[in-house]
Parts: sequence; structure tokens; C-alpha cells
Amino acid sequence: MTKSPFYTAEHEAFRDVVRRFVDKEIAPFASAWDEAGEFPRALYVKAAEIGLLGLGFAEEFGGVAADQFMKIVSSQELARAGAGGVSASLMSHSIGAPPIARAAKPEVRARVLPEILSGRKISALAITEPSGGSDVANLRTKAIRDGDHYVVSGEKTFITSGMRADYITVAVRTGGPGPAGVSLLLVPGDTPGLTRTKLDKMGWWASDTATLHFDGCRVPAENLIGEEGQGFKLIMHNFNSERMGMAASCTAFARVCLDDAIAYAKERQTFGKPLAQHQVIRHKLVDMAQRVAASQAMLEMLAWRLEQGDNPVAEICMMKNQATQTMAHCASEAVQIFGGAGFMRGVRVERIYREVKVNAIGGGTEEIMKDLASRQMGL
Repeated sequence: MTKSPFYTAEHEAFRDVVRRFVDKEIAPFASAWDEAGEFPRALYVKAAEIGLLGLGFAEEFGGVAADQFMKIVSSQELARAGAGGVSASLMSHSIGAPPIARAAKPEVRARVLPEILSGRKISALAITEPSGGSDVANLRTKAIRDGDHYVVSGEKTFITSGMRADYITVAVRTGGPGPAGVSLLLVPGDTPGLTRTKLDKMGWWASDTATLHFDGCRVPAENLIGEEGQGFKLIMHNFNSERMGMAASCTAFARVCLDDAIAYAKERQTFGKPLAQHQVIRHKLVDMAQRVAASQAMLEMLAWRLEQGDNPVAEICMMKNQATQTMAHCASEAVQIFGGAGFMRGVRVERIYREVKVNAIGGGTEEIMKDLASRQMGL
């Protein structure tokens, strides 16, 4: 990558570690894992050993200090494998565990976080329900206090790592209607009454995704994350981080499509010359490069603002849309440049093309992002 004022020698050293990890432990197996619909649990432990899982968490729990740019490095190097399903499940703790680290009781943090950050246990976040996705304030899953336990009933769906998660951070309704009645509860994966249904998807095949059914699940009251009624605020804080991570990954997936399209266009011969020597193809590649560069610049400037203590919510929403739209454009153009070869399973651009829509929907749809941004702009 070109020299940047945002990345130090420490960032670049970590980039090299993650790149070698991806080249050895993920890239050679990405297609096979996608076809199998899962990847080995041992990958979590291997990722933990290089510090990947601990980024941004306290050292006392096995974490590693990390700024916004270290997180960008990790997201973008993982994306080089062109295996969004692997990245999504391998890093599902990055949305499931932060509320635990931020607001769970000390004894719960001390017991749970070291297991997650070492790769021994898998963490997931469960917010979305069959009755509504982005409408978090009106979720229906109930948690009723009964002595030293909460009794949880309801359903969550489209949950990444939903089939294998050992710890599930669940958004529940403990109070009245609206955001003030929402809380977060840590539900162990082996809780009686919890059942799971595997979901088959357009993309992210290697990521296990599930609908979770809670049928009178008794969860210890000490597993409440924060106080009752604080869940909505914790969820919103979590969303900003998730959206920045998704934006970083989508921009990197777009760059993979650009790089692969350039390599193929230089090699593929049509009408007696390389595909890249046709003006229409060169222009496609330039358009792709322009969008990738613009997205990366916006991403890094927002990361810098976050490091300065700013909270640019509107821009983060726009950044997510910018990155997902860049990914969509570059994936489509790359498959077009590859032609028939791009329609065959087993190449990165085909896999990334299938994974475009989940990014435009997950973490807040494009439409919700625009609405949130407009509110922040006072419109």
C-alpha cells in the first residue's frame, strides 16, 4: 500500500502478520469452506494467537490495544481472501463482545471475555427479529424477571455465528414500549429452551447463520449487560463501530475486485491483444480505481476524526453506503471483465459478487443509513 500519514510502522508490522496469516490459513481454503458451508473452529484459536481477536479489548482479558487504523488494517487484510463469510463469523465477536466489555458485571467480563478472545468460545450478537430488522426500538423478544433469573421468550433471525455461538448478546424487552424498554442480556449457548435453525443464504456460505428460538430460557440475572433500559444506547454505540468495520471491509473487497480484474485483463487475449488494451476495459478499470480511492480516503479521514474524539454519525452512515456501493460497482464490473470465467464458482470476484447485498443490508440498510444521516443533518 502507498505510504500514508495515518499508518505507523506498528500498523504496517501488524498488516504483514495478518497478511501472512490470511495467505496461509484462509486463502487456500476459501472456496472449499464456502462450498462446505463452514470453516474449522480451530481457525478462531489461530486468529487469537496473532492478536486478531483481541484488537481493541483490554489486556487484562487477553486483548490488544488498537486504534481505528489498526482495526482498518485487520478488516482489510482479512478481506484479501475474498471470503466474506469467513471474515463475518471469525470476527462476529467484534459486535457480540464489545457490549460485554463495556457494561457487563466485572465477574461476567472476567469469566467470558478471556474465553472469547482466546478463540476457545464464539460470541454472537442477536438483535434482528423476524418482525423487523432495523427497527430496534420495537423489538419483541421478552425477558421477564423471575427471582435471580430472566425468562426469555421470542425469536432472533439472520444471526451471524448463530449455529455455533457459545455466548449470545441478545437484545430483549425488559420494560415498556420503545427504546427505553430495551436491555441487553448475555445468553449462554447451552441454555435449555434455546434452539437454532440454520439459514441458507445467497452469499457468505462459509458463515453459519441462524434463526434463534427462545422458549422460556432461564438466564441468570447477573448476565444483564448494563442496567435495565440501557440496551438501546449500547446497541447504537455498537452500530457505529460495526459500520466502520463493514465500510473498511467493503472497500477492501472492491480493491480485490479491481486487482483481480486488472490481472485478468492483462492476461486475457481478445481480438489479437490483451483485454486491457481495449479502451472500454481500461475505462472500466479506471472508474473502479477512482471509486476505491475515494472510499478509502473517506474511510481514513473518518477514522482520524474518531481518533480525535469526534462522533461523526452522519458521515459514518454515508461512509457505509459509499463503501457498499463501491463494492457493488467493482464486483459487477469485475465479473463483466472476467466474462464467463467470472460466472464460475471458485474465483474471488464471483464470490464477492454474491456477497454484495448482505453488506448493503446488514448493520443498517442503505435506506436507514440515509434516514439517520438526514436526521443528523437537521433535515
